[in-house]
Amino acid sequence: MNNNFFDKYLKFKALDWFIFGELIGPFFFGLMAFTIIMVAGGLLFRIADLIIKNGVPLGIVVRLFLYYLPKMAATAIPMSCLLAALLGFNKLSANSELVALKSSGISFTRIIKPVIIMAFFVSMGAFFINETLVPVSERAAANVMAYEVFKQSPPVFRDKVFLKEESGGELKRVIYVNRIDIKDGKMSDVIVQEFEKGLLSRLVSAEKGEWIDGSWWLEEGKVFEITKDNDVSLLFTFDKQALQLDLNPEEAARTARTPDEMALNELIREISMMKQKGMDVSKIVMILNLRFSVPWACLVLAIVGAAVGSRPQRSSSGMGLGLSVIIVFVYYVILSFTQSLGDAGYLHPVFAAWIANIVFLIVGGGLTLRANRLG
Repeated sequence: MNNNFFDKYLKFKALDWFIFGELIGPFFFGLMAFTIIMVAGGLLFRIADLIIKNGVPLGIVVRLFLYYLPKMAATAIPMSCLLAALLGFNKLSANSELVALKSSGISFTRIIKPVIIMAFFVSMGAFFINETLVPVSERAAANVMAYEVFKQSPPVFRDKVFLKEESGGELKRVIYVNRIDIKDGKMSDVIVQEFEKGLLSRLVSAEKGEWIDGSWWLEEGKVFEITKDNDVSLLFTFDKQALQLDLNPEEAARTARTPDEMALNELIREISMMKQKGMDVSKIVMILNLRFSVPWACLVLAIVGAAVGSRPQRSSSGMGLGLSVIIVFVYYVILSFTQSLGDAGYLHPVFAAWIANIVFLIVGGGLTLRANRLG
């Protein structure tokens, strides 16, 4: 993107380019500073522990550091937007440039136009990084930890897979697989628990299972009946029996992943599948909404930062950094609190994911209106 793109489609003027220039330096300063703070606050201790206790070679440690860095940088992006707006507008205020602009009839809402545009594109970038680079780097780090640091076997199977089926909020079936081979489609030690009105009514155990021509088959198994008095009686044994399960080996193995580890399209597919089975999707819906709400915090925090920075007082970069940390801390406290309420079912999952942004947008809007009046 060049200047012609902004001039043509976004109608940038000299004033916008001037303010935009005031934001770039503080943004990259904040990105570097906040990333260093997070690295020093947690990652360095973990790496030092690997070197001292596990004797991990320096080459592997460097790779782990590089793999974990994208997530830390992505977390620092909203904080950097806040700091950029706060320091940039504090400088404009300290040099009386804001007063001059307002005196010439330019409103504060017009002055922060480049802040909103910059934060919008940064939010899009943060979302893209979180959905592309971060999952890849996190999986790469997990693989290094598992197969180079702790010397585990290659990932061709999944252990201890649980599959739960519900209908109308009532548990119908739980399938436990001790180990599933993703490549060959073979299972070992399979237990199927069937429920009626919330009570265990039948149990199927099989030594092994296999994916054959698009269907699952259990082999060398037994079927037990569970009475209301919890008495267990053997109904019959079998050499081979079909297992009704609409998942292929890869999909079955993927269920062992937590929603936080799923890509956006996987989350959407998981929600659709759970809804078809009548399962509670509130938690995973909240996680899906957080994938959008956290990147958009860049825009909300930038508006707050511009409004706070417009106050007629001079602050150093250190003071601005400290104030940014306090504001971001409050934001994440609210976000964590609402997430807990959402997990407990006290808040709608969508509202739980977005309420921190809504609160800060209201605060930023109020401060912006106040800055307009002061002009």
